Amino acid sequence: MFVDIHTHAYRKKVHFIGECFSTIEELIERYDQINVEKFCILPIVNPEIYFPQANEDILDMYEMYPDRVVPFCNIDPRAVTNSPYTDFVPVLQYYKDRGCKGVGEIMPNLDFDDPMVQNLFAAAEKVGLPVTTDGSDVHTHDFGLYDDPGLPRLEHTLQKFPELKMFGHGPIFWSEIAKLETIGSRGFVFDNDPHGHQVGRLPQSKIVDEGVVPKLFRLYPNLLGDLSDRTCYNAFARDEEYGAKFMMEFQDRLCFGTDMLYPDMEIPMIDMMIRWKNEEKISQEAFDKIAKENAIRILGLDK
Repeated sequence: MFVDIHTHAYRKKVHFIGECFSTIEELIERYDQINVEKFCILPIVNPEIYFPQANEDILDMYEMYPDRVVPFCNIDPRAVTNSPYTDFVPVLQYYKDRGCKGVGEIMPNLDFDDPMVQNLFAAAEKVGLPVTTDGSDVHTHDFGLYDDPGLPRLEHTLQKFPELKMFGHGPIFWSEIAKLETIGSRGFVFDNDPHGHQVGRLPQSKIVDEGVVPKLFRLYPNLLGDLSDRTCYNAFARDEEYGAKFMMEFQDRLCFGTDMLYPDMEIPMIDMMIRWKNEEKISQEAFDKIAKENAIRILGLDK
């Protein structure tokens, strides 16, 4: 059985986005098929790409299925005053008191070290909630926090907030599991089509030289790994020998996830993890930690 650290759902279908997110009923039906026991629903609040939703929608789903749903809350860092001086501590404490276990997915198209973003991180650290972010390698026509090659803004954030648990997620994070082939392989961009299709490529070569991600894991114990979405799967599948070694080395800080965008989305990470376990590329102990035990421990789901 798995615990999914990262998924999405809307209370009602929103048909004006390219991939229609699941309803809670569709999620549960799919998760019953793929043996996901519990799942964290991360609300979408940043308007760069999706229609924003209320944290209360996630809490409603949690009230409907308290044995399955793990609610996260989220705040756009520009909310209330569009300044770095908004006090988000009472807001996050309010949602924590109502059962929320984390903050995210944080993905406005601002700099990772923008003062408003850092203000939100400071509040999350003070309240004691982990954060999940997504990133971008461009400043416009995209979503996600901008960082430079080598992820220096993430690193400085890890330094500034040592008690803040941060889940690394998305293409600009997982592309740097290895030394970059080209700077443009860090993420995707939108083409000039009116519908804004994402184009680009992910690194495909074997991992000869380690990138910054494993080095950051070794340096900063507050960095965690969110193993959701296809960009993460690509990072591990492009070199299965290195990917399995990475899982073994950081087995205490990696959490399985899906980033399920629609009900029939394929989740190849499940089959790969099971195969690696059966082939003894990763141990049963490491598999169990990554599949569910780390999420239970980090989020306090057993309390």
